[in-house]
Amino acid sequence: MTDTSQDRARPLTAKGQATRARIVAAAADLIFVHGVSRTSVEDVQREAGVSASQLYHYFGDKRALVRAVIARQADAVLQNQEPFLSHLDSFEALHAWRDVHVEAQRQRGGAGGCPLGTLAAQLADEDPEARADLAAGFCRWEEPIRAGLRAMRDRGALSPEADPDQLALALLAAVQGGLVLTQTRRDPRALAVALDTVLAYIHTFAA
Repeated sequence: MTDTSQDRARPLTAKGQATRARIVAAAADLIFVHGVSRTSVEDVQREAGVSASQLYHYFGDKRALVRAVIARQADAVLQNQEPFLSHLDSFEALHAWRDVHVEAQRQRGGAGGCPLGTLAAQLADEDPEARADLAAGFCRWEEPIRAGLRAMRDRGALSPEADPDQLALALLAAVQGGLVLTQTRRDPRALAVALDTVLAYIHTFAA
């Protein structure tokens, strides 16, 4: 295989950006359904409608492609939760964000799980670089939750004893754990209970 690292470092044309995005989207869809290990580069080629040389022009190997999928899924998770994530600075907003998560799982029958969580389960113990990318993705998700809770504390809606860092981490952990159980049981009640329990705890800090 010809080394194309210098080519990949060059700025992409609009056509090149579109081709790269199509490859990543195809890989993300296949990996979400079949998993990383059961998705081959050849599968991605067929799904994206590109040749091997085209795919390797943008990605040196499957690991590089998977890392691009992680970045895409992190972006998708954050975009799908807007505008809620940008305004989690009241109890009403927190409960509305909770409702969006639970209703989405109810409509999907509990199937699918979290794109980032699913990738973490497959890659965190096997690929240190992928694990670091996933950790960064979760941090991006946690930060707006933390910012909203901090804003609530700063304006007096939460007491000074409230710790936005711990509370944000607890909410994100409730989402991830709730999604795993929801996916396994095909019942969104696990997600609802997990989020309601953490939200009830946050209410104990109401000023």
